[in-house]
Amino acid sequence: MRFPRYEVREEIQIGKLISCFYFELSKNYRYAGEKHDFWEIFYVDKGEIEIDTDSGHFNLKQGDLLFHEPDEFHSPKSNGKVSPNVFIVTFECESEPMSFFLKHKLFHLDDKIRPVLARLIEEGWNAFGPSPAGSGRILYPRDNAPFGSEQLFKLHLETLLIYLIRASHEERDIKSPPVPRSKQESGMADKVIGYMNEHIGDNLTLDMLCDHFAIGRTQMSIMFKKRVGCGVMEYLNQLKIDRAKTYIREDVYNLTEISELLGYSSVHYFSRHFKKATGMTPSEYAKTLSAGYARIVK
Repeated sequence: MRFPRYEVREEIQIGKLISCFYFELSKNYRYAGEKHDFWEIFYVDKGEIEIDTDSGHFNLKQGDLLFHEPDEFHSPKSNGKVSPNVFIVTFECESEPMSFFLKHKLFHLDDKIRPVLARLIEEGWNAFGPSPAGSGRILYPRDNAPFGSEQLFKLHLETLLIYLIRASHEERDIKSPPVPRSKQESGMADKVIGYMNEHIGDNLTLDMLCDHFAIGRTQMSIMFKKRVGCGVMEYLNQLKIDRAKTYIREDVYNLTEISELLGYSSVHYFSRHFKKATGMTPSEYAKTLSAGYARIVK
């Protein structure tokens, strides 16, 4: 007996990719603007940024995502106060449902859609690396990229587009369902992360965090591993590096003051820690900002 085959309907198909960038912008970043014959999504991972487009002026904050349709002029600039981190993807897509984004351009990603965006960023790092000098290519496959990374990047991008369209049509229940245990643990992890951010210069230890939140070391470690994919102190160290980058880009404090604000015993130890995490010293990182941004290649 020959079983009939069902052909899967694909509502959105990405034709080709053009670029994929993660930028750490300075607080004074300005771009004269451009327009191109393909789609662009512009996501604010941290901070704030302003964008002037043919569709109007937008003030984007952390978690906001803006679509630029083909041939739409757009010009981003920092607000002079906050140094933003942004993720940008450009692509071709002729699927009819993309017309939805001609009228719906600005989104604030919720807890359901943010993980999709996070996976898209991660797979972009896995799939694409810096182009060889003189190649003229914007996207270039990374050497020794994990199996299927380019395809996963495309699938995550299509998934993001589908979820954004679907979310606009979903009716939300008035009554909230009971919060599952996993959500409760995630909420506690977020509280710990918030505390870390508020006391980032206090030389926090794992025992100090466990005592403050009345949580055992094992439970704390498991909870963090589920929430952010790494250990507690590893995450705290990364928070310090991210905060250091922000301070450097905002150009308010010198390196000695930054090391003190972040609780380092000396500027030399701070510099070693920074280089170990980023591959460059704080001074070298500052020099990459001469063009107004630091382009991140993981």
